[in-house]
Amino acid sequence: MQSLAALADPIRRELVDLLAGGERSAGELASRFPVSRPAVSRHLRVLREAGLVRVRTDGKRRLYVLDPQPLRELDTWLERYRDLWAQRLDALDTEIARGRRAARNGGPS
Repeated sequence: MQSLAALADPIRRELVDLLAGGERSAGELASRFPVSRPAVSRHLRVLREAGLVRVRTDGKRRLYVLDPQPLRELDTWLERYRDLWAQRLDALDTEIARGRRAARNGGPS
């Protein structure tokens, strides 16, 4: 669940989204955000410590890549809740359809 805590921050979620497209340098990632480079570096450290990203050094550059395994584990954990949400969304869809039918027929919504 360390990965879930790491993904609680919107900047870290966006970093994961960017890294899903492939390896990127720390500088390239930092240039995408309206926060300081040290702040992005701290976010990357949190993701690294949660096992969500790996880093390698290429000369003076630090290159980050997404490690999908913790996301798979999180997906497996969330699977048991999908049916619960699907049932509730299906019920909501049914109620919306009833309201639309009632509105078309001039009845109470």
